[in-house]
Amino acid sequence: MRLLRYLLVSCSAAAMAGAVTFTGATAASVAAPARSHAAPSARFLAEARTALVKYLRHDHPQAMLVRTRHAHTVKGATAFGSFNWSGYADTATTAQTFSAVSGSWTTPSVTCGAEDQVTSNWVGLDGFSDGTVEQLGTFGWCYKSTPTYFTWYEMFPTGFVEVGKSLKPGDKISASVTRTGTSYALKLTDSTTSGSNISVTKTCALATCKDTSAEWISERPSFSTPPPNSVFLGFAPQAHYNAFKLTSGGQTSSGKSGTIGSGPGVNAITMFDDTATYKLNTVSGLTGGNSFSTTWTNSF
Repeated sequence: MRLLRYLLVSCSAAAMAGAVTFTGATAASVAAPARSHAAPSARFLAEARTALVKYLRHDHPQAMLVRTRHAHTVKGATAFGSFNWSGYADTATTAQTFSAVSGSWTTPSVTCGAEDQVTSNWVGLDGFSDGTVEQLGTFGWCYKSTPTYFTWYEMFPTGFVEVGKSLKPGDKISASVTRTGTSYALKLTDSTTSGSNISVTKTCALATCKDTSAEWISERPSFSTPPPNSVFLGFAPQAHYNAFKLTSGGQTSSGKSGTIGSGPGVNAITMFDDTATYKLNTVSGLTGGNSFSTTWTNSF
């Protein structure tokens, strides 16, 4: 644990933060505020956002899969273990099979100790079997023992996780990625708290973004040193969250709209520790083809 914490802090110190404008918000770096048991101040949230951007500057979001007999078995789905993902992924072998993915959830609350920890919930295209990603969602971030919450998106080929304005636990989130040719519309709506919405349109060449998977995921990010001499450092400790319950999970494949698992293939993913010995998350079966939950069991 001490080694991983040292690596994360070293990575944070070596990276540079960047500002990003989301719907109604631009976050910036500020001086550290005094510690308090009250709700985080705007200054503290801005500082936490800057620290999170540094951590994620050289993120590797692709699923890091591991074959293990301990992966949770779900009827009708292929069981996979992963060091960083938990949830579901629909997959295909033909490029540009998927053109849309969507889902809704309530922002989980996180319980924080002395260590900086993070958990992320998102929907997206690609990343299950390739390094390209088009995804967006929410973060629960334990910063200086204080729970903070942010929206975010990432779009290949820039590969940089862009962190937006803070939100609150319990906020109702709906998110989607929709592809039209080489154009990707990424949209996140917080129907509870105004100002944290995301609505951006990006492009990615068909030869680059393959669109061979659609995902609904709970994740703990991984980190490396900056390029060109990138060295993989490890995974963030997963923040202890109360529940991730995804509903209204949908996807469009080969021009036909459906639910999770109604496309070419479906995979249930269980998160494991770095030695693939014990579970960090478990994933439930599907309800109605469009709803499931992941449950926290360990941080690392």
